[in-house]
Amino acid sequence: MRGVQCATALSWVPAVDGIEVVDIAHAIQLALAPVFLLSGIWVFLGVLASRLARIVDRARSMEKELRLSEARDPEQIRNQLRALARRARYINIAITLGTVAALLVAIVIALVFSSTFIPLNLAVPLALLFVLAMAALVAAFVSFLIEVRVAIAVLRIGDA
Repeated sequence: MRGVQCATALSWVPAVDGIEVVDIAHAIQLALAPVFLLSGIWVFLGVLASRLARIVDRARSMEKELRLSEARDPEQIRNQLRALARRARYINIAITLGTVAALLVAIVIALVFSSTFIPLNLAVPLALLFVLAMAALVAAFVSFLIEVRVAIAVLRIGDA
């Protein structure tokens, strides 16, 4: 271990294998922005999971109503179940793509931080992973938008 004088501190800061605390602090700063992105993706996934749970609950309720002999309009219930199935598929696609985006961002964060310790130029893999993460996130948003459009298209308020 050797000591390195820090420009901002009066004390000696130990360095390990030529890596200084300043280098690690810089790596943390670089990794921080994608961490906020990761946090936003997790919130989005929470919204999607919540919508999927509501779709499943609604479908179970309608299936129970369909099984009862007292079902008022069985064909209408079947149509609504088909729409719920479509919505669930789009939400599932959005959750899958959002999770892929989150995993790719997590890999980007790990690589940004580990690039402090690995003497390799990781610029191209980092850029590629980030672009793939953004493409997956955009596709997840598109799938979510389609699900919302399907939900609005089959929306029925009251007895109309």
